[in-house]
Amino acid sequence: MSESQSARRLQAIITPPFVPKSFKILIACGGTGGHLFPGIAVAEALRTRGHDVMLLISEKKVDAEASAKYRHLKFETMPAVAKPPTFSPRMLPFLWKLWGSIKHCKGVIRRFRADAVIGMGGFTSLPPVYAGHKMGLKTFVHDSNARPGRANVLTSRFCTRVFLGLDAAKSFFPRHETVTTGTPVRPEIIHLPSRDEAAENFGLDPSRPTIVVTGGSQGAKRLNELCAQAAALLPQEMQVLHIAGALDFERVSQITKGRACYKVLGFCDQMPSAYAMADVIIARSGASSLTEISISGHPSILVPFPYAADDHQTRNAEVFSEAGASILIQERNLDAVKLADLATSILQDLPTYKRMAKAARALAIPDAADRVCAAIEATLTPT
Repeated sequence: MSESQSARRLQAIITPPFVPKSFKILIACGGTGGHLFPGIAVAEALRTRGHDVMLLISEKKVDAEASAKYRHLKFETMPAVAKPPTFSPRMLPFLWKLWGSIKHCKGVIRRFRADAVIGMGGFTSLPPVYAGHKMGLKTFVHDSNARPGRANVLTSRFCTRVFLGLDAAKSFFPRHETVTTGTPVRPEIIHLPSRDEAAENFGLDPSRPTIVVTGGSQGAKRLNELCAQAAALLPQEMQVLHIAGALDFERVSQITKGRACYKVLGFCDQMPSAYAMADVIIARSGASSLTEISISGHPSILVPFPYAADDHQTRNAEVFSEAGASILIQERNLDAVKLADLATSILQDLPTYKRMAKAARALAIPDAADRVCAAIEATLTPT
């Protein structure tokens, strides 16, 4: 089947929704929020389309906390297995644990009687996808980044199809059938509350220009520090909602002590309200964060995590910067003065603000979860 024929078939299934039969789909999505939340979005969409879903997550605290509010979904945990360097003396214990994890996943697949397995990325996707492959199931992996992780490239060897968040990743899977679906987001990110409701949730003023800072779960300390130091340099009419992370909450709170209209959170389980309040977002450039920024349609200042594997966060940020949706600046080139100036210039230049917001929305694929579902259905349904 040609690429154009595949695209037409996929579109026909997406609109209007069509469920040829009910399938049982196992979604491996643990380890980080960047894998878990897209997995939850796919699970919600599959259930809406009439399928039975189980989510396989890690035993990490972040997975337990993030999944707690989705009690209507079925979760099962699996042992987390992190790959050491290839020539490390820890490789033998790792391989033993990996074999045990694959065996565990086979048991889950049998009990659930899964028809297919999809991994939402990261090394935790490899054991369940490999187990499904060895059991003769259709298997898939989703990669959200412009430059795919090595774990996903490895996992793709055992996949029927590969789903991509960005077209830029296609060249990394030359021997596989790929479908650019976008990165799925939870329904609540698509349907945001009103600005007044959001302001009330955080005790902020809905009439003030608002900067939202979210450092992500990886390497947020330096970015947090720069944003906190920039607080004193912002115009008085501006307010900041800073999601600093539990480990950095006290330090950021101390740096910004006495600054009016600067709200610091250790953890935010109301991200829809955060996006509803935002006028400009300062963030790292993990794929899931960028997807949510594009869906909510905000200008952003992106500061890639400098130690991300293969510098993939810079590649992600370049997609947004080249589209005119974001200002990309490396952490080594940033100080508090420059950060305050960049945020202020966006908020005080209405034509620039509108142009960046429009460019961000143009990158959004709000029906990404349905596109993933459609591609799975198309693969499982005989022609």
